[in-house]
Amino acid sequence: MQIRNILRQSAFALALSLPVVLTSCEKDKEEQTNTITDVVVSNPSFGTLESAVLKANLQATLSGTGPFTVFAPNDAAFTASGITSATLNSLTPAQVSAILLYHTIPAKILAADVPAGPNAKVVTAGGDSVFVTKNASGVFVNGIQVAAADVSADNGVIHVIGRVLNPPVGTIVETAVASGLDSLVKAVTRATTAAGGDPTLASTLGTAKLTVFAPTNAAFTQLLGALSLTDINQIPVATLLAVLRYHVVGTRAFSSDLANGNLGMLAGGNATINLTNGTGGGPTILGNGNGANRSNITATNIVCRNGVVHLIDRVLLP
Repeated sequence: MQIRNILRQSAFALALSLPVVLTSCEKDKEEQTNTITDVVVSNPSFGTLESAVLKANLQATLSGTGPFTVFAPNDAAFTASGITSATLNSLTPAQVSAILLYHTIPAKILAADVPAGPNAKVVTAGGDSVFVTKNASGVFVNGIQVAAADVSADNGVIHVIGRVLNPPVGTIVETAVASGLDSLVKAVTRATTAAGGDPTLASTLGTAKLTVFAPTNAAFTQLLGALSLTDINQIPVATLLAVLRYHVVGTRAFSSDLANGNLGMLAGGNATINLTNGTGGGPTILGNGNGANRSNITATNIVCRNGVVHLIDRVLLP
């Protein structure tokens, strides 16, 4: 009899405690989330991105309702883009926030839903635009390929990319100035303002939707040496104008849009693209007047307000 009473009391106590246990389990279950912030924090390959999110104070935003699409650079992408912890530390929270919001779309876009493009314009959470393309080679944003698509989150989706996307700093001309392309800027100024030049050249480069293969300062130095000249102002204006126009394509062309073969230039005629025969197996562009002296495309997909710039290490000759 005593044993029976003990068993009854134990059963009664268990019954009383069971709702508490179930309530606790339900509470734990409700508190478990998998937001974009959670995915970034839990993934060891997003260490630099996590640091950037914290510095920009965007962890609450990316844990919000959304939905969001984030083109997320992993640690290797930050390294490949030359962005280190020291680089991030040198930026203000507002600057880091601007970069991260440029990677964020205020809508959920799965890889299957990416417009075919090429280069369909999508407005970012920061108010700028990125350009997405889907083709047989995969999904691209600003010419950068998505390495891993459709990483699911409660409030959206993540697409892992292999480079950091940099917001535009201005027009093509303003970008050339900001990038230290002093020789190119000097050449454009002379071809625009000198007698016999084209007074619309600079404004065209600042407004029309274009792609420019921009020679570095060293490329212009090499050209001057080959011409036995010492200053860009010594190049005849008509020659300089023809050469500059031969570096321009009349549309926005990211690296993902380039293919082996001829590329029509705005000035007329073609240059020749080869995606693998450059230094380290990189891409090159060859002008009709360059003989066998092809130019390495040393940096790609520099986004501008009105187009895109690719850096080259030799001036193209028509």
